[in-house]
Amino acid sequence: MSQAYSGASPRKAAPAEARAVRLRDPARTRAAILAAARVEFSDRGLEGARIDAIAGRAGINKRMLYHYFGSKDALYCAVLTEAYREIREGERALKLDQVEPVEAVERLVRFTFRHFLECPWFIALLTNENLLKARYLRTLPEMHGLHSPLVDELRKLIRRGVKSGAFRADIDPVQLYISIAALGYFYVSNNATLSVIFETDLSSRAHIAAREAHAVEMVLDHLKVRA
Repeated sequence: MSQAYSGASPRKAAPAEARAVRLRDPARTRAAILAAARVEFSDRGLEGARIDAIAGRAGINKRMLYHYFGSKDALYCAVLTEAYREIREGERALKLDQVEPVEAVERLVRFTFRHFLECPWFIALLTNENLLKARYLRTLPEMHGLHSPLVDELRKLIRRGVKSGAFRADIDPVQLYISIAALGYFYVSNNATLSVIFETDLSSRAHIAAREAHAVEMVLDHLKVRA
């Protein structure tokens, strides 16, 4: 028989109990470590990140962390890989091949802009890796498999747009994606300084909506067949 509702909050597992659950569930433990590491690396960068802090946030000891990832550098590489895998999965979920070319491009621009906006940790990770001159990214074998399908999909999307008469035929898919990413990345990464320079709160909903619409307009205008 269930107990009557007493108004009390459900009992939370004690730290020791939560740790025991994670130790019995390798997938959950690994996910907890990656989530904790993502916060630490995005807040402090690779050099400033502390393994003690990551282990504490994940609710495990350092020995368990090293058991799963081997080293701080290997953990950083795993976080970086997961960050790129996440955005690629989001792009695949857009099903760009199932909608008209113009709508497909608009979906991609809006998704990319919102991903940067909603995932400031991603901006921080990319900034840190660029400061390191892509030292770790260039070592990751998964990167080609994550990025080449996106380029292929954009190439097919452009061809469909050309066939329908909506797009120009001289569009480079890599240049197109770089431009789409730049329109969102710069606005989010430099929002604080831009807000000071232009003496307005560019993080407000109105300004964000206007910027997103502007990004869509710019990309579609670039793709249009020129008279």
